[in-house]
Amino acid sequence: MPASKRQSLAGDSPPSDHRLNFLIYDKHIHIKNMPAWRRRKGGGVGNSNRATTSEQQLSPKIDGEFEDQKSEKENITKNSNNKSIKILKKERSKRSCINSCCWLIGFICSTWWFLLFLYNAMPASFPQYVTQAIRGPTPDPPGVKLHKEGLTAKHPVVFVPGIVTGGLELWEGHPCMDGLFRKRLWGGTFGEVYKRPLCWIEHMSLDNETGLDPPGIRVRPVSGLVAADYFAAGYFVWAVLIANLARIGYEEKNMYMAAYDWRLSFQNTEVRDQSLSRMKSNIELMVATTGEKVVVIPHSMGALYFLHFMKWVEAPPPMGGGGGSDWCDKHIKAVMNIGGPFLGLPKIVAGLFSAEAKDIAVARAVAPGVLDLDIFGFQTLQHAMKMTRTWDSTMSLIPKGGDAIWGTLDWAPEADHDCVAKNLKKMNNTQTRSENGFMSLNYGRIISFGKDVAQLHSSKIERVDFKGAIEGGNYVNRSCGDVWNEYHEMGFGGIKAVVDYKAFTVESVLELLQYVAPRMMKRGSAHYSYGIADNLEDKEYQHYKYWSNPLESRLPNAPEMEIFSMYGVGLPTERSYIYKFSPSSECYIPFQIDTSAEGGTHQTCLRGGVYSVDGDETVPVLSAGYMCAKGWRGKTRFNPSGIKTYVREYNHAPPATLLEGRGTQSGNHVDIMGNFALIEDIIRVASGATGNDLGGDRVYSDIFRWSERIKVRL
Repeated sequence: MPASKRQSLAGDSPPSDHRLNFLIYDKHIHIKNMPAWRRRKGGGVGNSNRATTSEQQLSPKIDGEFEDQKSEKENITKNSNNKSIKILKKERSKRSCINSCCWLIGFICSTWWFLLFLYNAMPASFPQYVTQAIRGPTPDPPGVKLHKEGLTAKHPVVFVPGIVTGGLELWEGHPCMDGLFRKRLWGGTFGEVYKRPLCWIEHMSLDNETGLDPPGIRVRPVSGLVAADYFAAGYFVWAVLIANLARIGYEEKNMYMAAYDWRLSFQNTEVRDQSLSRMKSNIELMVATTGEKVVVIPHSMGALYFLHFMKWVEAPPPMGGGGGSDWCDKHIKAVMNIGGPFLGLPKIVAGLFSAEAKDIAVARAVAPGVLDLDIFGFQTLQHAMKMTRTWDSTMSLIPKGGDAIWGTLDWAPEADHDCVAKNLKKMNNTQTRSENGFMSLNYGRIISFGKDVAQLHSSKIERVDFKGAIEGGNYVNRSCGDVWNEYHEMGFGGIKAVVDYKAFTVESVLELLQYVAPRMMKRGSAHYSYGIADNLEDKEYQHYKYWSNPLESRLPNAPEMEIFSMYGVGLPTERSYIYKFSPSSECYIPFQIDTSAEGGTHQTCLRGGVYSVDGDETVPVLSAGYMCAKGWRGKTRFNPSGIKTYVREYNHAPPATLLEGRGTQSGNHVDIMGNFALIEDIIRVASGATGNDLGGDRVYSDIFRWSERIKVRL
């Protein structure tokens, strides 16, 4: 063997680079695969515990590199494990959240179906049994009670529904409404609102120029008693009253629902549908077949519609029905108005001005921005404003009588109203005054921009007249498309002019609406008037636009007829508003009720930017009661034949239990239709009683005192 080889095998010569690399690799693999107890002992291959000189020299370096690699690998493994754990935790959390939601939904659905099963399985008398167990024996419904007294059907009954309570169905529409022929678009399930909202709005809107049908669309009122017995499933309107009348012998042959398209102006219901002629013919038929005059029961806006009818039926054709001046005297025994807004509604001002009222303002405060969101191109309030401004009927509800009825900047007939529940702190007929000596409840300012403006005396308010302002300089772009409205045409200059005027009374509100919605008010001024007549002999007042204003028309010549004002009291009712300017971009409505304006303990009538007064939550006492309390009381120029008038108020009492539903003593504007006392009054009159038989007036509010403060020539 060569010496060099022997020397190499003996390990006497230094290793070559190749051998060194091999040794390092072999050492690394060997140590890596060595059991832990051998590594701790420093053991090697076989039973040898000795290393060569080269290995001893390289060992610290190799061990250091190995430890670094091991530490790096452990860190990588540790980080990887931490990430995996976090991902697993997130996935478990998501699964846990989904599982919880599914369990919750399943629990709610199961509970609902179980309760529904129990409800359908229980005897029909069970709710009454529970109610009696809680409250004691319940009184008989009015129909049962009066049937036991021997009352029977006598006078035919005519129901005149109000705004929004009558059903509307589709007779012709665009392709987006295919398959819905004669299906209800209004009154019912409202399923089409959710399925096709923009198409529904298109079909519920009227032509903005004519106030009649848009091209290719025909939506018509539902006929019969089903037109307004229920507004939606389970939400009664006329159903309870109809059921109680049936208890004493009434049926469809002597009850008639005078359904009409409540979106149209009153005269246009005759132009398009001949609704006034149909009412006249049906009343004549019932009088001819029964031999008795009818009892007419209008609700809400139906009271104004029937005022229009009584003038229309007397007037000669073509404008009127040609019945003659004695038609009402021959055919009508009594008109029993329920919640009639004879002098209009402050609530409608907020609706036309900013597409909101107290309920919408509260919703905005609870969920800021939600109603203004552009969800799938559907701006809720903007579309609502565009649609409702085509409904000419809404303009019949604008307050009438001007400042003489509703008040000036510093005076209003109800200024001393105490909003504390049940008048616990009764005022001794004195007006509430602030420290500077002026009244703090300035109800006459129906719109104020800012709480301070609502409370200051008029002499301290600097106002700039908006009527001469130059419109233009659009504050939004033109991407708004279908929701473009008059505010976008006014521009920033016109909008700022409205804000700078600061405070509006009823008279200036009319000018305001002319300014912000000229097309709407152009149509409205052709069909309605809102003033007080100076001389009713003037031929001007023979035009139909004055017929629904009790301050610009006369009651018919029917001295035997009786008129009742029946309405709820004891509920806060919107009277005036505090607004703020909302300079939003894009397509938003620039004015909003300032829900942050609160009156605190000293001004309990101010809540959420709305000043409240006594009423039925919709119609203030002043509007519902003034005409029967004073305007028509006795022989006045508005009531030349001396028709007897009665004020019948129903003090609100909420339901005692959930089983009582909406209550049998409710004074709410719609729920009052189920008020037992009101139903009993109606049945007694329909059976032949007079107002005196009912006991005359029944009053809980300050309507007579407030009426005396109104100085209108009678």
